[in-house]
Amino acid sequence: MADRDEPSPSGNELGDFLRARRADRDPRQAGFPDDGSLRRVPGLRREELAFLAHVSVDYIVRLEQGRTRRGSRAVLDALADALHLAPDERTYLFTLAEVAPGASTRLPDRSEVAPRLRQLLDTMHDIPAMVLHRGMDVLAWNRAATALLTDFGAVPPARRNLIRLTFLDPGFRALYADWPRAARECVAVLRMEAGRTPHDPALDVLIAELLAHDRDFRTWWDEHQVRGPRQLTKTYVHPVAGELTLDVQQFTVDTHPEQFLVAYTAPPDSPSQEALRFLLQWAGLTGAQTG
Repeated sequence: MADRDEPSPSGNELGDFLRARRADRDPRQAGFPDDGSLRRVPGLRREELAFLAHVSVDYIVRLEQGRTRRGSRAVLDALADALHLAPDERTYLFTLAEVAPGASTRLPDRSEVAPRLRQLLDTMHDIPAMVLHRGMDVLAWNRAATALLTDFGAVPPARRNLIRLTFLDPGFRALYADWPRAARECVAVLRMEAGRTPHDPALDVLIAELLAHDRDFRTWWDEHQVRGPRQLTKTYVHPVAGELTLDVQQFTVDTHPEQFLVAYTAPPDSPSQEALRFLLQWAGLTGAQTG
C-alpha cells in the first residue's frame, strides 16, 4: 500500500503537519520583527518555533524529520500554543504524536448498521437523512436523501463515499453552490480521520485514489488542514428544486461509535423549506426506505 501522503516521500504526517502549520504562522504576529534577512521559506523558522515553545531546535528537527513522534503533553501543548492551533488542529497534533507504534490494525466492520437505526431512517419521511461511517462511507439512507443528493443504491458499495462523490462524481459535484468550500471541508475531515485511524486500509485506498485523480485534492491535502465534526450549513443547487440552504445536523450513535446520523433540515418558513417540501412532493415520498 502506498503512503497516504504521497506528495511527501517520507510519509511523516506529524512532521508534514508541523511544517505546514509553521509555514502558516506569520513571524511578525509571533513577535519577530523583519530584520531584513531573506527568508527561504514562509512562516516561522525552526529556531523561532523552538523559542516560542521553549524546546530545543534539535527537538523540532527530530519531530519534523520523523526521528521522534512522541512528547509530553506539556511540550505538545507548548507547540500547539506557539503555532496558534485551532481546537481541531490541536486534537490532530496529539493524535499523531500519541499513536503507539505497532497499534492493532483490526478495525470494526464499518458496514453494519443497527436495525433500530435503519428503522429511525424509515420514519424520517420529510427529512433527508443518512448513516455515515467516520470515514464518510454512506452506510444507509432514506428516500429523501436520494431525492436531495443522489441514488446511493445505484453507486457500487465500494464507491459509496461522500468525499469520493464530492470529488469524482460530476453530478454530485455540481450540486454544491460553492464546491471549493465544500470540497476543502471534505479534505479537512478526511485528514482528521486519517490521523485518528492510521492503519485503515479503506482510507488508504480512498486517499490514494483521490491523490491520483484530482489536482485540487492533491493541493489541499498538502495543506494539512483538519476539522472534526461540527454543525454545518450547506447550499445546494438542485436540478429540480433549485437552491436550498440546509443545516446539516450530525448525531453520534452510542452503540456504534464509528458511525453518525446526518440529517438535512431547512430553517422554518424559509424559501429553502418550501424548496425542500416541493422536492419531496415531486419525488412522491409517502414513506421512506433505507439502503
